[in-house]
Amino acid sequence: MKMRSPLSYCIVFFITLSLVIGCTNPAVYIKTTTEMEADASAVAGGVRLGFSAWPGWFPWQVAQEQGIFKKNNVSVDLKWFDGYLESISTLTAEQIDANSQTLGDTVSSVSGGVDQVIVLVNDNSTGNDKVIVRDGINSVADLKGKKVAAEEGTVDHFLLLLGLQKEGLSDRDIQFVPLETGKAASAFVAEQVDAVAVFAPFTTQALKRPGSKELFSSKDFPGAISDHLVFTRKFVDEKPDQVQALVNSWFATLDYMKANQDKAYDIMAKRAGVKVDEYKEYADGTQIFTIEENLKAFQPGNTMTSLQFAAQEMTKFLTEVGLAKTQPDLSKLFDDRFVKAYAEKVKKS
Repeated sequence: MKMRSPLSYCIVFFITLSLVIGCTNPAVYIKTTTEMEADASAVAGGVRLGFSAWPGWFPWQVAQEQGIFKKNNVSVDLKWFDGYLESISTLTAEQIDANSQTLGDTVSSVSGGVDQVIVLVNDNSTGNDKVIVRDGINSVADLKGKKVAAEEGTVDHFLLLLGLQKEGLSDRDIQFVPLETGKAASAFVAEQVDAVAVFAPFTTQALKRPGSKELFSSKDFPGAISDHLVFTRKFVDEKPDQVQALVNSWFATLDYMKANQDKAYDIMAKRAGVKVDEYKEYADGTQIFTIEENLKAFQPGNTMTSLQFAAQEMTKFLTEVGLAKTQPDLSKLFDDRFVKAYAEKVKKS
């Protein structure tokens, strides 16, 4: 689920980036009559919401299975994507109304002319994005000349570049092997590559290779990977009440998870395709944002803890390295009225 690349180490240390290029094969959905009716309902007055494999986004599955959307008066057609980049391209094409994706990917999309709005911070990655290496590789310098796989244009590709640059290396010093994240993990386990950059739950798969280990992770680059609920501007303008209901559902889901940890873990582990004990290991690697942390992140500031500042720094980077031909208009990228409204609702209750 993610990516970045460097401007000067100080800036890149915190920047998020993603090239919205290349897509995986479309996900195949076998629709039952009930599901088709749900789709029709969502199109008529609900939300088509996309998400993919990332611990910070699995709570959406909990919301669906526990009827939390319905309790918050919103009809949701929840769409699972096997490929993260596919979810981004589907939102770009407005074939869904909202998606959970990184700040860098969203800035990249906006720089390409897409009109999108960030309404919520899901989480920050604090270790669940990793560069994993085979036995015998003990430092970043040891990656020189080695085959390293990652999904091109994702945050883990960027994490790899950050780690290389920190040690004075670049992508030219390795043999980069572009593979979809799941295939990259499989290639590493099959000993076809020497290292891999992946995100959870694919980290669990990669670490099954005997002798493999984590070389570095997003924990070593605080703030570099943040994840958000992103809507098309058209939907926000036309159906703000539905946006509010979805934001309310998110925080209601977090409350449910606190009160029903075992059930929530069961649901999320199943969606992730891992055992519950394995899923619990992801807890420290993802910082789910509270309502208070959301409110703070939307405030202006001069550090990467401020979304506005972070987006400006990412724009500078995208332009400098030629990934954005024009400066995107970031003035309307963030809309905090929905988290503010939820906060007021909680304060009054």
